[in-house]
Amino acid sequence: MSEILSGQAGERRLYLGNEAIVRGALEAGVALVSTYPGTPASEIGDRSYEISRQIPLQFEYSVNEKAALEVAAGAAATGWRTLCAMKHVGLNVAADALMTLAYVGVKGGMVIVSADDPSLFSSQNEQDNRYYARLAGLPMLEPATPQEAKDMTLAGFALSEELGLPIILRTTTRVNHTRGPVTLGEMAPRPGPGRFVKDPFRLVMVPAVARQAHVRLLEAQARARALAETSPFNYTAGSGPLGVIASGVSKNYAADALNDLGLNEKVTVLNLGFTHPLPEDFIAEFLSRVERVLVVEELEPYLEEAIRAIAQAWGLTLPIQGKAPHLFSRLYEYTPGLVREVTARCFEISYEAPLAPAPEQVLGRPLPDRPPNLCPGCPHRAMYYAVKIALKDLGVEGVFPTDIGCYTLGLLPPLSMADYLICMGSSISTAAGISRATGQEVVAFIGDSTFFHAGLPGLANAVHNRHDFLLAILDNGTTAMTGQQPHPGVSLPPPGYPGEHVPIHRVVKALGVEQCWVVNPFKYKETLAATKEALSASGVRVIIAQAPCYLYEQRITRKKRQARFQVTGECGECRHCLDYFGCPAMYVKPNSGVSQMLIDPDICTGCAFCVQWCECIRPVKK
Repeated sequence: MSEILSGQAGERRLYLGNEAIVRGALEAGVALVSTYPGTPASEIGDRSYEISRQIPLQFEYSVNEKAALEVAAGAAATGWRTLCAMKHVGLNVAADALMTLAYVGVKGGMVIVSADDPSLFSSQNEQDNRYYARLAGLPMLEPATPQEAKDMTLAGFALSEELGLPIILRTTTRVNHTRGPVTLGEMAPRPGPGRFVKDPFRLVMVPAVARQAHVRLLEAQARARALAETSPFNYTAGSGPLGVIASGVSKNYAADALNDLGLNEKVTVLNLGFTHPLPEDFIAEFLSRVERVLVVEELEPYLEEAIRAIAQAWGLTLPIQGKAPHLFSRLYEYTPGLVREVTARCFEISYEAPLAPAPEQVLGRPLPDRPPNLCPGCPHRAMYYAVKIALKDLGVEGVFPTDIGCYTLGLLPPLSMADYLICMGSSISTAAGISRATGQEVVAFIGDSTFFHAGLPGLANAVHNRHDFLLAILDNGTTAMTGQQPHPGVSLPPPGYPGEHVPIHRVVKALGVEQCWVVNPFKYKETLAATKEALSASGVRVIIAQAPCYLYEQRITRKKRQARFQVTGECGECRHCLDYFGCPAMYVKPNSGVSQMLIDPDICTGCAFCVQWCECIRPVKK
């Protein structure tokens, strides 16, 4: 049984923040969990899927975040409690549904987890999704620890039902991926079937209905503001004349900083966990008791701007500082050391930061570069190589719009197969725009999961508007980068996953693409010939490169490792394998004085791709 399920009330367990969210949802009696995987929120879905195989819990990996939100909203309309989880940019995809769902409201409690990613550890931007709560008019909770993540999730369902609104649980990477102690509560019994009660003049958002719904939303916001005033998630600590206001993981850093600086007796801290709507009276009363305030929050000055407005409305005049050139930045995540330094600077405390030894001083030499790389045996590298050689043989320079996934790593040398990227699914339509504007040869790359997530409209648009480019769909049979989750195109799903297989080539044909090739990228000659044929044609062309993710295949099938390969003494040291292909198993013998090529047998997966174009590579003799 899952560790998240097995714990008894009162017991303390070590959970990731994401696992604590799942536990809180189960304690609340959640009936359905939907998600599209995305770091740092992926484990919420993965743990929920595991649990759904052990207890009656409806779970799905949705095709994208909009679909996930709508599934959860539909179930919540029947009285079920639902949880929908996504990373921060996923809420952009779901925003159309989110904004009107705020008008429609919910019957059963609904919690929407938006996991922000300060410092862009695995994202294309570091947008601050707290502004979505303000934009949509929805209540928002921000945990700082795994314990708060569990407690706020549990409380969020009750709050949602009391207000008739979905609740946003806004986390950040350091909360999602921190492991900490969590005191467990009672597990709620499993709910029975929901029932949809028709009420079209409340639930169907035509203009006349929506006008009244907007009134109800504003009334619910007023009730939420009153609840925020007495919420246990908003509280003060200390009684000094200096003030610190913090939310989320910044609360932890601020507490450490004050302790390290010896300021606990001089500072009153306002910890905010219910951050939209803000408890204006509670904040104003706090401001009236302190001489100056430092606001500690990552990314945008969301709290700082709101607190300045509250101070002005109450006629309070005191310095309120946060984002400033000499204080906090709007860039990247904070660290305990940074918060300590800025706090000392703001409150004019003498403080000298300890000097940590540089890695070079410890090792006696500079640290080697460790750029991210496609895995050994990755089929994406094989397809990139085929396109690269095909273009070279045809004497054509290509432009490569790419997309979100493992294959984005094709950006780096020696592949260098990524020229333009915005968001999920953007490769197709940006390829259309570049081709139309320039007439250059454009080859777009998109992964299988991303194709289903956001690629279909772009491909239909390209066919309808008669664009001219080649689309390579890199189908490795899983949503690999976020943890090998399934998607509609998966033919080898995880054990027990009930999803129906939707073949990609049929979807491509159904969207009107007449020129479509399906290849196994590890069969080099066939792939190269098909790629050259596709490049020589015109119009919208699609080549589907189908071969499983090596790691996923090993995990699911436990397939035996293939024969490994080695470079023979005949190698002429042309470096083609390094300069064009770049498999991590290939390297130059160190300190040899010559460019002697070697293959690391511990890294080689035996995919046999390199042996098809290099005569100097042979299988290892047993």
